[in-house]
Amino acid sequence: MRPTPPPDAADAPPHARLLGRAQQFLHAHDVRRPYLWDGLVTAGWFVAAHIDYSSGGWRTTALDPRQPGWLLLAVTACLTVPLFWRRGHPFAVLLATTPAAFANALSGAFLQVGLLQLLLLFHIALRLPLRALWWSLGLVAAPLVSGSLRHDLGGGAEGVDWSMTVAQPLWWGVMAILTGSLVRSRRERTRALEERARRLEVERDQQARLAAAAERARIAREMHDIIGHNLAVITGLADGGAYAARRSPDRAAEALTAIGTTGRQALTELRRLLDVLREDPPDSLRPRLSPQPALADLDALVARVRTAGLPVDVGAEDLPDAVPAGLQLTVYRLVQEALTNALKHAGEGASAEVRVRYGTDAVRLTVTDTGGTAPSRAGVGPGRGLAGMRERAALYRGTLDAGPTVDAGGRPVGWRVHALLPLPEETST
Repeated sequence: MRPTPPPDAADAPPHARLLGRAQQFLHAHDVRRPYLWDGLVTAGWFVAAHIDYSSGGWRTTALDPRQPGWLLLAVTACLTVPLFWRRGHPFAVLLATTPAAFANALSGAFLQVGLLQLLLLFHIALRLPLRALWWSLGLVAAPLVSGSLRHDLGGGAEGVDWSMTVAQPLWWGVMAILTGSLVRSRRERTRALEERARRLEVERDQQARLAAAAERARIAREMHDIIGHNLAVITGLADGGAYAARRSPDRAAEALTAIGTTGRQALTELRRLLDVLREDPPDSLRPRLSPQPALADLDALVARVRTAGLPVDVGAEDLPDAVPAGLQLTVYRLVQEALTNALKHAGEGASAEVRVRYGTDAVRLTVTDTGGTAPSRAGVGPGRGLAGMRERAALYRGTLDAGPTVDAGGRPVGWRVHALLPLPEETST
């Protein structure tokens, strides 16, 4: 696992940064070539143990210094060479070195190379389950106790110091186990923090994708409202202008003028919406901010629809000051979409009626027309109008119902859209 530098590494003292870079370099080198590092460690301990044997320094701590050289050399090799595999198989290496540890203690040599088993205890605590520690500590203690008992009970030595031969090595073994456990705990905590950071990054990316999807859906609704409504108005004006061109050229000219005005307005709104999507537009193309449509703009909307050939009767109460701007935009878009559908499907001779009522707890909107009931009006066709209207109403915990109206005989005579939009609590109170 790669060591993670602290967040304030840039503010650390120079020597701390140097040590950190050296640690990262050694760790990266060890990850790439682990066998080289293990070989160097094994060779280093073998050379140190051989120096202790060849120089005779081992005699200062031995209980019986009269040991043949071949035995000492064999014990040294058997306790150092298996260290090459200590990181991958620490418990197996401890088992492999136990016979040499018994020979070291029972012979009375008590070579200091036997303390290398503490390194194995460190790696066992670092990598293996807790239950392995008890067996490991027992394997280290057994040769020490056996050798001390043998020489203390008449094996050629008098006054064996148990604190030096048994208690002190076992105490060092406990310290090695504690050190390995602390390092293991720190690594696990670091690993947990890295995993948490990774999950947070994934969640952040997911939130970004969800936000992008929601924004695309919002932009799609806005473009549908802008393009759909204005194209419906333009289509109605073009049909009326073509009909009037043969009988009343002046009316045809008025229709063409209205088509141009409506088309320019649609292009302006569309450019404003698309400019917002540019990551870094130049100053000349930066969108000019303008307020979103509100209920005060219903008259202009209805005027355009009337110009397109659909008579509309509006009955709206005076707008209270407490209606939020977002709710006003929702009501405006619902009326716009309902009248656009009426232009598309109602047919010739149809009319529409808009009613907006404000209560203490909700806004009620009803749009009816006297026209056809094509499948697309019911959400069966390829259109997204009704689905988008329901989504807009749901943003304010509202409901929207749409369906045909029938006469006394049960025959469909038109279409009705009804929306109930609750006011926010702080507004309604």
